[in-house]
Amino acid sequence: MQAVGMVVEYNPFHNGHRYFLRQAKEQTGADVAVAVMSGNFTQRGEPTIVDKWTRAQAALESGVDLVVELPVFYAAQPAHRFAAGALAILNALQIHQVAFGAEHPEWDFAALVAAERHFNQAEFDQYNATYATQFNQQLRAQTGIELRDPNDILAFAYTKAVLAKDYPIQLTAVQRRGSGYHDQQIHGQIASASAIRQAVTTGNDFTATVPPVMAEALARVTAVPDWTSLYPILRNQLIQAPLDYLAQTYQMAEGLEHRMKEVAQRSLRFDEFIHGVKTKRYTYAHLLRMCLYTTLQLTEDEVAARADHPYIHILGFTARGREYLHQVKKQVPIPLFTKVSQGMRDGFYNLDYRAGKLYQNFTTVEQDLKYPPIMIR
Repeated sequence: MQAVGMVVEYNPFHNGHRYFLRQAKEQTGADVAVAVMSGNFTQRGEPTIVDKWTRAQAALESGVDLVVELPVFYAAQPAHRFAAGALAILNALQIHQVAFGAEHPEWDFAALVAAERHFNQAEFDQYNATYATQFNQQLRAQTGIELRDPNDILAFAYTKAVLAKDYPIQLTAVQRRGSGYHDQQIHGQIASASAIRQAVTTGNDFTATVPPVMAEALARVTAVPDWTSLYPILRNQLIQAPLDYLAQTYQMAEGLEHRMKEVAQRSLRFDEFIHGVKTKRYTYAHLLRMCLYTTLQLTEDEVAARADHPYIHILGFTARGREYLHQVKKQVPIPLFTKVSQGMRDGFYNLDYRAGKLYQNFTTVEQDLKYPPIMIR
């Protein structure tokens, strides 16, 4: 059986994802579709609109054959680390074709990756702009192209990850269809995930844009999970923890702990806090990830211990997906498991377990310990 891999968030799974899934299988000739899906927190560090099990169920009922979790260590990261973790998992699963959406699938992403080798690294030491802005200034100077659209940025990252590790993976870019990534309005049956989340928040109709199984799940959402709800936990951590402890937080640099602690002490609302912390140096996505790292008490030492140690947590499969697992499982070189044991909870899976417990502020459903995979027959 030949598989096509996809890296997804499905926040939530919608008709655009279903279209992409069909295109990915058609363009690669694959028998099986495997999705590496972020767990309960997105690349931006925000909680997902529904939990990972609900999103996996919708994906499996809509044509995906196997869903595995992208560990939060990789999921809540900038594009290059997000892509590196996902591609390591797909490669371990013996998947040699990976499809992704792109706003500009005609671009030669390998050539763009090659151009990066000629960048002037000293220019990144200037603190009057974000890294992304400085990156695009140099990329434009080298190639005439800027990476502005989210899917193009990830396409670049996937290409870079494959080339860096020399994975035997063929990449296939699929033209993104329908609304723009950040579009907040629903137009027709294919809408952006952002627009659908906005419709759920405001009580507007979104049902034509998602499969029935996801429509039912979203109809049960009474309050969309966000950092406004989690802010009391974050704020307490920032106020109570000593500065030298906060300074050990993963990616905490340039004295950011001082700024976050000071702003937290005078800000009762999350919107006040995040705007108070924002500077030209940091994007909102980076700051949201910092909120997650701080709340999870993720330290540089913990990251050093778990870096480059991916694992495969199976969230669910169809009969075809199960058959593919049986075909490859003896060749998988990293831990692969279907249930989280107490030993895993206290060991290598602990960060994801903590993230699941944090997400349980929005749901009563246990997220990890002894939770069996979803089976679609």
